[in-house]
Amino acid sequence: MDKSWQVVIIYVLTHLGLIFFLYPADIIGSTEEAHWIPVTIGVILHIAVVSLYMRGLAFFPGKNIIEIYTRSGNVLKVVFLLPIFAYFIMAIIITLRAYSEIITIVFLTNTPLWAIMLLFLVITCFLAMKGVETILRTGVLIAFLFLPLIFFVMIYSFQNVDWNYIFPIWNDDFSFIKNQIYLNSFFAIGGGFLFLGFVQPYFTFQRKKVLLGIAFVIPCFFLSVYVPLLTYGQATASTFFFPFVMTLDAINITWLMFDRVTIFFLLSLITFIMLFLSLVMWKAVKIANAFLPFAKHSYLVLFFSTIIYLICLWIPNWSDVEKLFSWNTLLRFYVLITVPLSLYCLGMWSKRRGRHHEV
Repeated sequence: MDKSWQVVIIYVLTHLGLIFFLYPADIIGSTEEAHWIPVTIGVILHIAVVSLYMRGLAFFPGKNIIEIYTRSGNVLKVVFLLPIFAYFIMAIIITLRAYSEIITIVFLTNTPLWAIMLLFLVITCFLAMKGVETILRTGVLIAFLFLPLIFFVMIYSFQNVDWNYIFPIWNDDFSFIKNQIYLNSFFAIGGGFLFLGFVQPYFTFQRKKVLLGIAFVIPCFFLSVYVPLLTYGQATASTFFFPFVMTLDAINITWLMFDRVTIFFLLSLITFIMLFLSLVMWKAVKIANAFLPFAKHSYLVLFFSTIIYLICLWIPNWSDVEKLFSWNTLLRFYVLITVPLSLYCLGMWSKRRGRHHEV
């Protein structure tokens, strides 16, 4: 059954949740001018890997990446699926701990961190147990409720911009490429597209429609960085943990009955992140089932959720969260580059082998 628009909605929502929180601070902190250059590099890489990923999947209609790697032999199954599983678990830990910290900093200062993380995990567990169909249907409902609010806030975020801050628009120094802060920004670049390789046994999607989702997300990468820069300038924006959120705090809408637009924007993004967490948990458990076929899906969800929660409780402060981002860099780029490339190569090899058998 074709569920292209549901897949596109999930793609858009998960990326919006990843982009508007941590991504602006990483880009703004990585260079002092011409920020469009690091953003463009990341966007080009994102388009390239997602396109290659979908082309690789197209060689195996109706199969997910677990079936593809399993059919290709135990060596490839271990070499690719285990790192993907480790990346998913790390992504859940980092996202859960980081975004719980964000909530306590921004608007729930008196709520204990353990309670916020527990709430996140309870919702994540519930959706992951229900399966990808429930996650996608929930995504459609969330999009209907919150995307209009996101559009509204993004339009009004330009209220205080000063276009003089856009200069200089060129920078000959590309040393930011090896800056760890810039490498951390690829968490948003490569964090949300792998689910495209897990949904095919349940329903299909059209690549052209996913490309429309990419076209929608790309401007958000630039907006999340340049709206704070054009509002505060590089010197001030670089001091903020969450530049885009701070920009929204400066918005003044006289006809709106609510004082802070920020809270509604944050709540929207938090629902997107809950969707992202449940999707990643579901994918991680599907991989675990490939190695432990005797284990029940729901038991694995509960087991991994408990382990993740204990690890998150063990992380004491924000500096340790930043260390996790650094430790995850090699694994992030390994999955980001090798998985799409390997699927494409396996697809080409399978196609040539099919032609050889026909001859």
